[in-house]
Amino acid sequence: MAAKILAQLIVMGSGILARAVVQAYRQALTNASKSGVAQETIQNTIKRASKSMTEPEARQILGVSEQSSWEEVIQKYDKLFERNSQSGSFYLQSKVQRAKECLEATYRGKDPGAGG
Repeated sequence: MAAKILAQLIVMGSGILARAVVQAYRQALTNASKSGVAQETIQNTIKRASKSMTEPEARQILGVSEQSSWEEVIQKYDKLFERNSQSGSFYLQSKVQRAKECLEATYRGKDPGAGG
C-alpha cells in the first residue's frame, strides 16, 4: 500500500516537474526574443558560418599574383589539388578548393567569361 502511494507521488511529482520545465523553457524563449538575445545568437551564427577566405589569402595559397590569368589560377589549383590528393592531406586540399572558389568569384566579377 505504501509503495503504491509512493509510486503515485513520484509520477505526479515528475509530471508537475516536467510541466514546470516546459513552462520555464517557453518563458526563457519569450524573454530572449524580447531582449534580442535570440536575434544576436542567430547573427553570430551567421557571421561564423560566413567567414570566407579573403582574396589575398586565396592568392597566397595558390601562389598566384593579381596579374595572373584565370588559366594560371586553374593550373596552380589542379597541381596543388592533385598533390594534396596523393599525399592524403584533406585539410590542405580543402584550403586549395576554397582558394579557387574565392578567386573564381573575383575573376567572374572582372570578366563574365572567366571562372566557368
